[in-house]
Amino acid sequence: MTNTKSAKAEEKSPVLKLGLPKGSLQEATLSLFRKAGFSFAIGSRSYTASCDDPEISAILIRAQEMSRYVEEGIFDLGLTGLDWIKENHSKVHEVEDLVYAKASMRPVRWVLAVPESSPFETVKDLKGKRIATEVVNITRDYLAANKVKADVEFSWGATEAKAPDLVDAIVEVTETGNSLRANKYRIIDTVLESWTKLIANPKAMRDPWKKAKIENIALLLKAAIEAEGKVGLKMNVERRKLEALLKVLPALTSPTVSNLTDEKFVALETVIQESLAKRLIPDLKRAGATGIIEYPLNKVIY
Repeated sequence: MTNTKSAKAEEKSPVLKLGLPKGSLQEATLSLFRKAGFSFAIGSRSYTASCDDPEISAILIRAQEMSRYVEEGIFDLGLTGLDWIKENHSKVHEVEDLVYAKASMRPVRWVLAVPESSPFETVKDLKGKRIATEVVNITRDYLAANKVKADVEFSWGATEAKAPDLVDAIVEVTETGNSLRANKYRIIDTVLESWTKLIANPKAMRDPWKKAKIENIALLLKAAIEAEGKVGLKMNVERRKLEALLKVLPALTSPTVSNLTDEKFVALETVIQESLAKRLIPDLKRAGATGIIEYPLNKVIY
């Protein structure tokens, strides 16, 4: 009897259905979740992701499809780009902006590009021309906003190989622009700047338990992004030297200063950009700091 009650209790335990992006964003996303405190185990041939949080059930799916499944309620929560939300014209609840990408912690851009030898200089020059892209709806919306009529065709891949022989221009995604330059393309406009968004099903956001769980996850993911590239510093300093030392030390917020047993000394703790540490630590030492400790950060919450 006890076992039956236990089994029923387990069946009724609430679970949040999470969609994780498979493909180029997969590793960056899993790394972000690890820093936020959630670990996922994924088999080499599996699309399911086992989470160390029993209240989360996760599946890997392409970012291009994510917003549709979140809108339909197949997932309560998912991560995808603003670009795919707009491409699918999805009605979802945008929970949080998570600016990270596969190569950098910055947005990506969908750009309108033409071969270097092309005579076209602006989008207006593409009236009546042919454009290849993976984001057909985004491109059509962009052209409509600029009052330009052009033929937009879906590209199944290798878009950069299509101009000038097959099309006049392309709309392609880029983080740095290096690949386009290497393929002898010239960017003439930015169609859309995109970044990863944490999105939720509107119905899920009306469920008190799911809403609280989603907001907790969003807080931790944002904190993990805020910690990127930052370290903590701890040190002791003589009280009489504190004012001079604070002038050396930049901080995201006011450093924490604590009294020590020895009233002549105080303890100081702060957060700085990791790139500054190699210059600052010697300066802090010269300014009178002792017992300096640098430590990594997983999360920063303001």
